[in-house]
Amino acid sequence: MATALKAAVIGTGGISKEHLNFLQKSERAHLVGVCDLSPAAANYACQRFGADSAYLDYRQMLENAKPDVVHVLTPPQTHKSIATDCLEAGVHVICEKPITPTYAEFKELWSISQNCESHLIEDQNYRFNEPILAIEKLVAEGTLGEVQEVEVRMSLDIRSNSPYGDANLPHPVHKLPAGVIHDFITHLSYLALRFLPDCERVSAAWSNHGGDSLFKYDDFDATIIGGSVHGRLRFSCYTQPDCFMVTVRGSKGYAETDLFQPYLRCVVPRSGGKQLTPLINQFVNGWEFMSASLINFRRKILQKTPYEGLQRLLDQTYQALIEGKPLPISFEDMERTSRLVEALLAEENRR
Repeated sequence: MATALKAAVIGTGGISKEHLNFLQKSERAHLVGVCDLSPAAANYACQRFGADSAYLDYRQMLENAKPDVVHVLTPPQTHKSIATDCLEAGVHVICEKPITPTYAEFKELWSISQNCESHLIEDQNYRFNEPILAIEKLVAEGTLGEVQEVEVRMSLDIRSNSPYGDANLPHPVHKLPAGVIHDFITHLSYLALRFLPDCERVSAAWSNHGGDSLFKYDDFDATIIGGSVHGRLRFSCYTQPDCFMVTVRGSKGYAETDLFQPYLRCVVPRSGGKQLTPLINQFVNGWEFMSASLINFRRKILQKTPYEGLQRLLDQTYQALIEGKPLPISFEDMERTSRLVEALLAEENRR
């Protein structure tokens, strides 16, 4: 296979900037086309990111540009039909989350990809952010001991100052089975599953505290138990400031981060013994917080986003496709995530 794959993008919404930035700069990809229903959006993206051509019809783009890889960045309800057309055209598909609105649709789409011998991968980008990779390393090395608890918590004001709160122009994700929160629970689920064994019991509470008909739910709280490991997923639009926190607690210590304001806090036994360990942890983590604050301030000035993991995921994906190696997101990763989301939505698991 050539060292640079022909890439195309379908959908030029907000997340497309991150994908297009990668494709513009990567030596592993050549951007042959961008497609959107809006001529202005398609032409702007084409010019801004140096694509060969802009298209209004993705089928025409598949036929004319003949890409090797297509990034499907459209609303989730359209993923299955668009991805199917791309897979049947012999094209590999990188699809934004959630890959499909339901588990049954995911299994069907995966079957299509296997029959077409084309790769299908869901964007589980936060798995590849540096703090998450660091926590995984701490777990693998045994620094935290045996994992006992995992908590993934997101606070995000989706009701105001966001594209989701406009009743005059409802966002497409409102039509998902769990509404707007459905667009975020994929992130929460795949992060928790990095540290949880198979889920044996799931209990979820879905609420609409705002009470209006635009939002199906605006609050979510779930407990997951896998073996001896307990997990909690939490989404709130009423607590501030915005955060995206991941905490992993083990038999020896714990580690936590906030992916919106990245840092790594690790509280574990230190060489100073039991009496001095708390003080050493405070010193070490205090230094980490000071360093992180300076780095995050610089990130704000440079307008860098929390999507650094997406760039890493895409680079590894293109490298794997070129070299014929396993992709960084496996079928098991996507299947477990989709199955957990389905369980969180199931009526029998609601409380």
